[in-house]
This record gives sequence, C-alpha cells and structure tokens, in this order.
Amino acid sequence: MATIGVSIGVSFGVGIIAGPIISGFGGVQAVFGVTAVLTVLAMLAVIYIVPNPQKSKLHRDAEFVPEQAMNALKNPDLLRLNYGIFVLHLILMAIFVVVPSLMRNAGLVAGHEWQVYLPVFVLSMAIMIPFIILAEKKRKMKQVFLGAVGVLVLAELGLSQFHDNLISIIGFLGVFFCGFNLLEATLPSLISKTAPADLKGTAMGAYSSCQFMGLFLGGVIGGWFNGRYGVTAVFLFCAGAAFTWFLVSLTMNPPRYLANMLISLENLSEQTTNEFVSRLLEVVGIVEVTVHNEEAVAYLKVDSQLLHKDQLQALINQYTNV
Repeated sequence: MATIGVSIGVSFGVGIIAGPIISGFGGVQAVFGVTAVLTVLAMLAVIYIVPNPQKSKLHRDAEFVPEQAMNALKNPDLLRLNYGIFVLHLILMAIFVVVPSLMRNAGLVAGHEWQVYLPVFVLSMAIMIPFIILAEKKRKMKQVFLGAVGVLVLAELGLSQFHDNLISIIGFLGVFFCGFNLLEATLPSLISKTAPADLKGTAMGAYSSCQFMGLFLGGVIGGWFNGRYGVTAVFLFCAGAAFTWFLVSLTMNPPRYLANMLISLENLSEQTTNEFVSRLLEVVGIVEVTVHNEEAVAYLKVDSQLLHKDQLQALINQYTNV
C-alpha cells in the first residue's frame, strides 16, 4: 500500500514538472490536450492490457461494498486517517493557488517553474526513503507520522512569513514536500493496517473520496483566502489545518503491523470451514480471521515477521485438498 501512495505522489510530481514545460510550448490548450490524450491511453490500457478475469468474485479487501460504508465511517481510527488525507490534499491545492505566482513575482521566469519543482521533488523523495524504512521496518510509524505532520505546519508557517524571496520559497517548498511525500506514502499503508481485513476495500474507497474532496475544497478555499485576505492568510490557514490534523493524530492508536491475506474456502462444508478457521488461529502470526461463507473466502490479518508460512501452507494444503 505504501507503493500506491508513492506512485500517487510521483504522478503529482511529474504533473507539476511537466505542466509548465508543456504550457511553454503550446499554452494552456496544450496542457488540456495532453491530459485528454493520457486519459484516452489510460482507457485503452484498461480495455486491452489489464487482464479480464474469467470469473469475477467480490473481494472485500479491494472493492467498495456499500452496505459496509457506515462501518468504515464509524471507525474512529479510520476517520482520523480520512481527515488526514483530506487535509493533506486541501493544503496541497490551496498553496498551489498562490505559489506559482509568488515565484514569478520573486524573479522566476514564467514557464521555468519546473526548474524549481524537479530538484525539490527529487530531493524530497530521497529524504523520505529512510523515514519510510524507519516507520515500516523499525515499526516507528506513529512517531514518523506525527513528525511529518509537524513538518507541514513548520513549512506553512515559514511560507507565510518568507514568501517574498525566491530562495526562501524554494527552501520551505522543499520542507513541505518532504512531509507531503512521506505522508502520501504512509497513509495508504496505515489504512491497510488499520481496517479489518474484510473492510479494507470499503475503507480505501472512503479514503479516496476524502482525498479528492480535499483537492476540490483546497482550490476553492485557497482562492477565497487569497482574494479576500492575501497570500499570507492562505499559508496561515494551511498551517492551522495541518495543526488540527496533528492534534487529532496525537490520539491515534499505534498501528498494528499486519498484512492482509485471502484464502479460498470453495468446496469446503460449513463444518470443515469452522474446523479450518480454528486451526488457522493456532498458527503463529495469524491475528484475525474473518469468514464470509457466501463468498467462500476467509480474510486474514497476519504479522508477516512472525508468521509461520510453512505451517500455514501445510494447513491450507490439508484442507483445500480434502
């Protein structure tokens, strides 16, 4: 899941770097034209490249299930994360309402914004990597997460006070992207760790909705603050929003470092299924098993570092070959 978050962050980075370059060649029309072409290519990839399953089944770990929506929305830990991705993308869009014009006012030639975005983005991605390792491998996720949110607050406060100088804008923009990229990578991983195994798909659906709601409102609110109160107010508002996120995150439970697994229960009787589940819970590293008999699937939460994989495989072979 962290890879998904990184890919989203990278796509944004490529977009803000490529946008000014494309605009320099053909104006805003070229930007929208390239966007349309990429959209068509994505559609063709889905139609002709993505495999079409011969047998389609519901997978609650990957699909949004409407009847489970309220369970996802009532979960306090998931709500904290949904609020987080909402605030993160609200801030992102709000500051980019004003940052490009501020850099031009500070002396950057129009159309050369990519010369700032490219090194800032690449450097921030490199700085992010050891912190992801610390969060995931050393199991310091909450500490790293809170630190990254705090970095956002500091970056926004810095931009609110020092946005007249190009060097300071670039510097605090770099600080912002260090926090942004780290959070963009860790939030999907936290959703996966936090959601019950059979609720992950629905939880990710709610998470994505909050993400794009933040993008929409960030542009609206950023434009309104800029027009009414000026650029300083935009950055102060973003700092305040990030600080509320920091306060909300202080009460988050340290995540369980668990991965998700699915096991097919097809052709197993109810009695055999119950026996199989009891045996699964005896395997070291398996923390949670949720069965949906109507789908013939067992959803597992496992600790990958502790899981006895050979014992699990032997058990699966024993029951699925019956």
